[in-house]
Amino acid sequence: MLGVYQSENLQTLLKLQQQAFLLQPYPELAFRKQRLKRLYARILSHQQQLMEAVSKDFGFRSLEETWLSEIFQTTSTIKYVLANLKKWMKKHKRRTSIIFKPAKNYIYYQPLGVVGIIVPWNYPILLAFSPLIYAIAAGNKVCIKLSEYTPHTNEVIKLICQSCFNSDEVAVITGEADMAQAFSRLAFDHLFFTGSTQTGKKVMQSASANLTPVTLELGGKSPLIIDKDFPLEKAVKMICFAKGLNAGQTCIAPDYVFVHEKMLDQFIVKMQKAFNEVYPELDKNQQYSSIINQKHYERLQGYLIEAEEAGVKILFLSDYHGRRANDVRKLPIVLVVNPSFISNLMQEEIFGPILPIVTYTAIEEVVDTISHRDKPLASYLFSYDKALQEYIITHVASGGMCINDVLSHIAQHDLPFGGVGGSGMGRYHGIEGFKTFSNEKAICERGRINLSMLLYPPYGRVFRWFQSLFSR
Repeated sequence: MLGVYQSENLQTLLKLQQQAFLLQPYPELAFRKQRLKRLYARILSHQQQLMEAVSKDFGFRSLEETWLSEIFQTTSTIKYVLANLKKWMKKHKRRTSIIFKPAKNYIYYQPLGVVGIIVPWNYPILLAFSPLIYAIAAGNKVCIKLSEYTPHTNEVIKLICQSCFNSDEVAVITGEADMAQAFSRLAFDHLFFTGSTQTGKKVMQSASANLTPVTLELGGKSPLIIDKDFPLEKAVKMICFAKGLNAGQTCIAPDYVFVHEKMLDQFIVKMQKAFNEVYPELDKNQQYSSIINQKHYERLQGYLIEAEEAGVKILFLSDYHGRRANDVRKLPIVLVVNPSFISNLMQEEIFGPILPIVTYTAIEEVVDTISHRDKPLASYLFSYDKALQEYIITHVASGGMCINDVLSHIAQHDLPFGGVGGSGMGRYHGIEGFKTFSNEKAICERGRINLSMLLYPPYGRVFRWFQSLFSR
């Protein structure tokens, strides 16, 4: 059974899971698959509760969005892992140099032990279960720390895990920031964190005391570049989806958009039209989500106040500005045209539906601007020009990239996902997810014959022959 854990008995929980791992250091394929299938069934049977719980935590969140971005992504991940796990668990052969034959080399994927997962609030279902799926697939025991901002969702996740696992297999922990700090100080065999760069630095510092390896899935300011020849009608519809999904509270949402200066006026008109087609009557719309809480709502309003005081052009894409009813905290996409790069809006990850527009005349200046900033989690290019595509791929560093699409790279199960530099370290999804939670043990195996022993001291005729052969 799952218990309610306090910071002082987290160490006891860790020891419980460590002891359980020692009793089962290499779960067989059938055992791992059985656990994943059970989790799949429980998620499906609780999907309505999960969707409603997330909506309660947000004040309001579109049920369709939650199903598409969290429930569906989680269940399809389990199906993908089940289909590939047998292949992943096999020994991976490596070449053996002729001078060491007869022998064979291979990689053996060994479970790490006990894995810690720290979950953010913006996608509480997906970002709890997705790393959990890969950790279980790799044969580990798991402790999950859920966000204090999503108490209703946390209860359903705990219920699902309680029905699937014993606490020595998977334990779910809730609590405030002090609990998260205590959690990150535990001597896990791997610590997986999704969240802000600022918090990620603290997590990594805590983990370093135990030399715990970390995967940091962070964020940053993901740029989107629109080629001057790309059809704007298509561009604005994709942008409205990417920035409107979860009201922009998505780590890979476009954080700012480069638009050719000659296209600016058209872009603004078409964005306004597209947004109101996708999300009509915003105050009554049941498919557009709220900002998670008043603290983050006021943070976003602060960006707009700063821009307004600086005399920057601001355009709300809906007549409903959200300011009339703070209790629902709905904020439409807001365009901010050419804000200063030293403003808070352009220095911090926005994590909301505010969208700065930066005009350009030459693509080289776009690349120069991006290259002098921290490396983002994602980058986007709308262009059919193959030469331009290659130029951006080779000159813009980011964790992942979409060309002529938005967000979809995170949903490709066979592509690794993760950041680079300030946007994170490590990868998961696909076989990379399995490897993240595995020890890739290198094994050199010999049989009865070991010709290398001929080169042992005392060095004589055989050694001199070998030395002359390989000194040419």
